[in-house]
Formats: sequence, C-alpha cells, structure tokens
Amino acid sequence: MKLKALIVDEDYPARQKLRQTLSGFDKVEIVGEAAGSDEALSLLKALDYQIVFMETTMNGTNGLELARAIHDLENKPYIVFVTAYAEYAVSAFAVEAADYLLKPVTKPDLNRAVDKVYRMVREQSMLLKITSAPKEGKGAVEARTVARRHNPGSTWTIDRIPAGRQGKTILVTESDIFYAFTLQDGVYIKTETERLFTRLTLKELETRLNQYCFFRSHRCYLVNLNKVKEIIPFFNGTYNLIVADKEKSEVPVSRAQAKRLRKILGI
Repeated sequence: MKLKALIVDEDYPARQKLRQTLSGFDKVEIVGEAAGSDEALSLLKALDYQIVFMETTMNGTNGLELARAIHDLENKPYIVFVTAYAEYAVSAFAVEAADYLLKPVTKPDLNRAVDKVYRMVREQSMLLKITSAPKEGKGAVEARTVARRHNPGSTWTIDRIPAGRQGKTILVTESDIFYAFTLQDGVYIKTETERLFTRLTLKELETRLNQYCFFRSHRCYLVNLNKVKEIIPFFNGTYNLIVADKEKSEVPVSRAQAKRLRKILGI
C-alpha cells in the first residue's frame, strides 16, 4: 500500500523540493499538487487522498481554514503541515493535524510523519475488517481501541502536545509526559526534568492523551501510570503516587478516584 498524497503550497520551488524528497519514500505516492485552497479542495473532492502536506499561509489564504474544510469531506485525509511559521503549531493541532514540520524540513522528520500516517491508515483499514467482531473478547477490545483512535471527534491520533519553553512552542511526545497539573495561572506539563506551560485545559489533555496510560487521579492532576514507581496510602483512603521524574514528584489521588485506581491496577 502507498499513501496517495497531495502537496499544497503557493511556492513552486517548495513543492518541487518536497516532491523530490518524498519520491524516495516507499510508503507515499505524490498524485497531486495545488498552489492554494480552492485548487486543493477541488482535487480532494475528485480523488481520495490519504495524506496532505501543506503550508499554513498561501496567497493570503489560511491553511488552517483549509484544514477545517477538509474535515467536512466524506473521506478526509490526514494533514501534515510543512511550514515556515512556528507560531501556528498550537492552532494546527487544534484542527487535528497529524504532524507539524518546520522548513527546512529534514528527511527523518518527513519519514516519521509518513510512518505515523501510514500506521493510522492501516489501523483505519483494520477497523473496517473487525467491526463485525463479537461483542466480547480480544477482537472486540481491539475494535474499540482502534475506533477510539479514529473517532472524528477525538484527537488521540496526535501523540505530541504543544507547550511553551522560553517564548517558543515545542511539541512534547506523550511518552515524555509524567503528569499534568493545574495552578492558578494555568496548566503545566511535567517531563522528567522540566515544567512546561500549555494552553490546553486538563480536560482537553485527558481527551487527547492515551486513555489506557493517563489517569485523572485528582481534579487538578492527570498522571501517566507508566511513570509511577510507588503507590503510598495517605489520609482517609487517598493515595500519593511517586513518579520517576528527577524530583521523584508526588501526585495525589483523591478519595473519589482511589477505588478506580485500585481496579485499574488490580490492588
């Protein structure tokens, strides 16, 4: 299988360079190019593409608006922004972009984005094959898992979270997140060594991150259970979770969530 791809960029040399780089990839085939939103939509309505590589700004039009229009298509492709503008990263993930690459884009970054979309397209195909699986058992669990990943209302397919570092937006892989928490001035993501501000709410993070790894332990905390080293009983049926970051941080588990945690962990 090869992903049918469309390149959308007003700059012809940029399209040509991207096409040349992608021509060496076994998993993708460039079958269309467009210089603006109207031309891109016409092509997308005429042929089922699996992936679109596009700029955020073109001839005064907005690539983010094009992304929203793409979501209204019956067979919508995955979107990978290839752009010179870092400041649109947060907005790009709000419209469920599969990836956001900054020019000059490297071949390894492109390869990672293609592999991600290829994997998601295969999972989508698998979903179609197993929707008739029995209500219980391994097949049913697999079907529910894949369905959630590709629910049009879900952004779980995106495994990186935008966060701020010294005035810049960086993209944090969900496996690098130990926990997230709220303070009076906003929501923060804790990695092994850093505390990073994010504009997403804790509820948005909970929806966006893998539900089988991230647990809402408290109204102010969302923790990656894969990063928990110890579970310490605390006051009145609550717990403290010790995570494996540099500081060995403690994450509280409320009394209301303690029973659910015990069930998840089998303790």
